[in-house]
Amino acid sequence: MHSKRTHSGENLMNHFRKCALTGVAALAILFSMALVVAAQERAVVLTGADLTRVVPPGFYFQGLTAPTQMRNAAAARFGKDRYVISGMVDTSGYAADVRASYEGFLITDSAISINGSDLGVGAYGFGFSKDGKLNILDLAGNKILSVSTNRDSQLKRPRPLMMTSADDGIRLYGGKDYVVIAAK
Repeated sequence: MHSKRTHSGENLMNHFRKCALTGVAALAILFSMALVVAAQERAVVLTGADLTRVVPPGFYFQGLTAPTQMRNAAAARFGKDRYVISGMVDTSGYAADVRASYEGFLITDSAISINGSDLGVGAYGFGFSKDGKLNILDLAGNKILSVSTNRDSQLKRPRPLMMTSADDGIRLYGGKDYVVIAAK
């Protein structure tokens, strides 16, 4: 009788080990799938022909079209075919009050967050303010989002506008001030 209990106990332990091993294998598969998805979503900052292919030559804002300053244009691809495109424009044809808040455009073909604040699909005007904010404007010039910027004092050669990859998305810089843009 004692040997039957021991045999039954061994069967139970073997069954438990198989279940535990199956559970660990399932978790490993799920974890590796999550890493693949995260790797696909990692932002890639575009350069060269890839950049010029997606950046528009001009942008419409408040009834006027202004040419894009290609030297101050940037774009990033999230995953296979999701883009965030930004560029500064020549605002010389705009009124002084518009030029004070509008520097360029931001286009996104999927929902994003900017420093944790949600922004939907669309084309927007933007401006970095002197008080440490990035203001997002609709095409009529109405402010729809304002987020505080971060300052990168380690940046040696700031440009008027640029993007860099970051662990949590991309950084959109206006000089040394930046915001983090992440895919949603």
